[in-house]
Amino acid sequence: MQGFLLSLSLVASITIGALASTPSELKIDVTLPVECDRKTQKSDTIQVHYRGTLAANGNKFDASYDRGTPFSFTLGGGQVIKGWDQGLLDMCIGEKRTLTVPPEFAYGNRNVGSIPPGSTLIFETELMGIKGVPKPESIVTKASSSTSSAASEASEKASEKIARKVEEAVEVVGTMLADTDDSQDHNEL
Repeated sequence: MQGFLLSLSLVASITIGALASTPSELKIDVTLPVECDRKTQKSDTIQVHYRGTLAANGNKFDASYDRGTPFSFTLGGGQVIKGWDQGLLDMCIGEKRTLTVPPEFAYGNRNVGSIPPGSTLIFETELMGIKGVPKPESIVTKASSSTSSAASEASEKASEKIARKVEEAVEVVGTMLADTDDSQDHNEL
């Protein structure tokens, strides 16, 4: 029995240790979905506008928008943090994403400028261009499923309201016609 408890204790401590060291996941929120024929791929040189803030307090630590020039780098080439190399794949020109980058995909336990060690970073990104890929003449945005269902629901409610108003109007017109029945003789004069 004592051997069983020791084994159980060992398994529990290994499991807890493994859970504690499991990296958090990169979170990618597409805030402006765009339709395109050519999306970003590994080894593309891309131009990205971004705003970076700390998840802990919302403080901005950097923004290409402030400089007026997008940041250019080779995607998947290790020139940027892992969160960007993964989070900006399969993106269309004009698309916007918010990346929530855990320390494991950013700077880990290193202090980098105004970014404290172990920081989760939030990047608002916008793909401005892919080297060698012509910019589209116009950006075609996709309706997100939540936007589409909300619009569909609003449309249904509006249709129901219009149908009720039409029924009410028909009833009023019917009443008016019944009240103005000209079949009576008007001998008042």
